[in-house]
Amino acid sequence: MSDVSQDLRSWLATLDAAGQLRRIVARVDWNEEIGAITRANLSLGGPALLFENIAGHENTRCTKLLTSGIGSRRQIQLMLGLPEDTGDAAIVRHLKDAFRQPIPPRIVDSGPVKENIVVGDDIDLWQFPAPKWHAADGGRYIDTFCGVVTEDRVTGRDNIGVYRGMIVGRDKIAKLMVPSQGWGGHAQQYKPEPMPVAVVYGWHDVLPFCAGSPFPKDVCEWDMMGSLLGRPVDLVACETVPLQVPASAEIVVEGFLDPDPATFMDEGPFAEYPGYLDGHPAPAPVLRVTRITHRNDPVLRGTPEGIRPGFLNEDAMVNYARSAIVWNMLEANGIGGITDVWMSPVSNGTHIAVQIRKAYRGHAQQVAAALWGSGGSVWFYKHVIVVEEDIDIRDPAALDWAVAYRVNAGLGDIACYGPTLGSPLDPSTPPQKSNSGGGEWTRVLIDATRSWDFEPRPEWGGRHYPLLNTIDPELESIVAARWEEYGIGIPYLDDRHRELLTMQRLRSPSRS
Repeated sequence: MSDVSQDLRSWLATLDAAGQLRRIVARVDWNEEIGAITRANLSLGGPALLFENIAGHENTRCTKLLTSGIGSRRQIQLMLGLPEDTGDAAIVRHLKDAFRQPIPPRIVDSGPVKENIVVGDDIDLWQFPAPKWHAADGGRYIDTFCGVVTEDRVTGRDNIGVYRGMIVGRDKIAKLMVPSQGWGGHAQQYKPEPMPVAVVYGWHDVLPFCAGSPFPKDVCEWDMMGSLLGRPVDLVACETVPLQVPASAEIVVEGFLDPDPATFMDEGPFAEYPGYLDGHPAPAPVLRVTRITHRNDPVLRGTPEGIRPGFLNEDAMVNYARSAIVWNMLEANGIGGITDVWMSPVSNGTHIAVQIRKAYRGHAQQVAAALWGSGGSVWFYKHVIVVEEDIDIRDPAALDWAVAYRVNAGLGDIACYGPTLGSPLDPSTPPQKSNSGGGEWTRVLIDATRSWDFEPRPEWGGRHYPLLNTIDPELESIVAARWEEYGIGIPYLDDRHRELLTMQRLRSPSRS
């Protein structure tokens, strides 16, 4: 990528140079106002926002907060060093290839994150401008778009995840923990001992982008961040826990998470990703802070949650990475013919569309089985739609047409599986069947590929399915050559329609 440095400040410089950064010097309130501004800005596809005048934080240890750093396609393109005209499908393909070329981190002696080391009674989380993002939130959520670092006690491999956390005391953060998540498994290994944890706030935005992605457990997110940066992530040892963090991070909080329920404190509610206001305070494990290190004049990183039509957020943009990870995972499981993958941003991957070059009966069912058997299925892949390569999986009209005319429920094109473990935050799950351990999903496969169970028919040219009604290529060439002469006044083919025509021509008699 074009930006060879690796910290938040170099990322801000990249955004600024591209006109994708605004410094907000007007006085704003951490209590809901920052959340409302950010929500409106994200819904408009706006720039990154660096709040520099936050009420009550004019003279605290940290005075600045960054949001909206990867809230649009343009910002994702900048992060990956891709041209502005790079489309969604090309972004996913780029990530798919990059994630196959891990670059391990390297350990360094020190770095800017050690410029200030806060100990003892000086530890005070209220010194950081963590917003109350939404009116219904139970408190000030400092852990929203951070990187929570833990270590697998057996393999020694780090996990870096995005796990929400609410300030509940000067040196305490209540954390929602789901046992099926990466760090949830680590916590089981440490029981009954407290688990060492480090939380990174503010580094290059490849950190939350990768930390919020469901990589397989044998993949370390540091390696994936390195692959996107094109160089190793420089890590430095923490002060009080046996973990490493980016040497140029803005802020790092170190501590121990106690599994003893007697130490739990109420956490929540928080306006979570499905876009609904729901939930209630519930006892949660507490991260007791033992050290804070930070750069001079540090910048806190955060973002609001909640996705619905017209209101996407930064988490929705992570679906580029999630789609690429799924594609690699399917191929790693020996499933061939995958030509594209897309996890719906507005459903945050609860829906997923997979495009295939159909090669055998049961191809779509094999795709769904692999998805539902993977670790990421706790949060994703509730509804799977599989189509062929002539269907644009990012076009709702194309998907609608495929479901309308290639799906017959009575012939097995719709299959249900479950109940299974699913997201505890999905409000379609009855409350009595949802808790911190997980929710309950019955999953659905919609096989919107052309059926191979029909007998070939002469009127279909010996095919299993009727031909599409298209313009003859020779006539199309004549029309294209004379288009300006007709004086209609609009371009004959824009890039999108040219791509659709190309996909239609990919069809062969043996596949239709």
